Amino acid sequence: MSFKAFDPSDIVVSTDSVTAPLWSTNNPTLTTFFTSSVQRTSAAGTYYLNVFQTGSSLSGSEVQFAVAYGNKVGSGSANYNNLVNGYSPTATIYGQYQDIVIGDENTDFIFSTITSSEFFALSFERARYKGSLFLGSLDLKISGSTGQINLTDNSNYVSSVQFIEGGRVFQLISGSQGTKYTNAGTTSDGYSANSGSYGWLLPDIGVILLNPKALAAPQISGGIGFLYSGSATASAAPNKDSNTSLYQAISGYSQFINNPQTYITTIGLYNESTELLAVAKLSRPLQKDFTSELLVRVKLDF
Repeated sequence: MSFKAFDPSDIVVSTDSVTAPLWSTNNPTLTTFFTSSVQRTSAAGTYYLNVFQTGSSLSGSEVQFAVAYGNKVGSGSANYNNLVNGYSPTATIYGQYQDIVIGDENTDFIFSTITSSEFFALSFERARYKGSLFLGSLDLKISGSTGQINLTDNSNYVSSVQFIEGGRVFQLISGSQGTKYTNAGTTSDGYSANSGSYGWLLPDIGVILLNPKALAAPQISGGIGFLYSGSATASAAPNKDSNTSLYQAISGYSQFINNPQTYITTIGLYNESTELLAVAKLSRPLQKDFTSELLVRVKLDF
């Protein structure tokens, strides 16, 4: 038997990195979403909903991520025991994420500067990503009763990174693919005006936490009027559990890709040189899509 002394030159340092799309379609974007009606009506559906990239189990349907709602006081779902208030699936979800993300069941979630007793969680299937989610690539589209919003992480705008039990933490801001949007109702940081950031991105454990209050705020405060059954908007979202509310807010946006909805408010009259000669204002916005014809008659008074 022979031996060779270990030499520092035997150490090979590789700087290669391996990246791949998050979705099983091998596409960097996911625009169609499906859930299981069986799970939605089962006991598991009160805790979370799995989201698939296709609706047919015969064509490679795989879980892409799961949607869950957590509430510190148990709002948004029925109690396990009607005699014991506050103990429900949403309270269980809240406590689980406290342990996994924060590592302390006595510490609440703080979205920028706003302490929250509730959140929505998007947990990506572990097989969908490698070491971590790629920073600056997020473009999450969510629709509400008064509009839509694009969310991304603020990794391009921070000088120091926060670390907790779940690894690195980045705030969710109004924007797309790492670029900040400063819309009406948002702060210079891309946060909602009165409710803090739109949530957290935890790239090392593949989790997004959404701040419901920021999304539920009116547009003038940076929100989209998002309705869900867990808190103050419960009366406005009847017959919807909170998990389904968020799923529909995410999947509902994709219908605009192939079926754009517009609302006509103004008619312009042009001459043959495409010069604008007159403008007519409609008394109310008129919806227009690919399935409807619209004829507007304009009367000119001189």
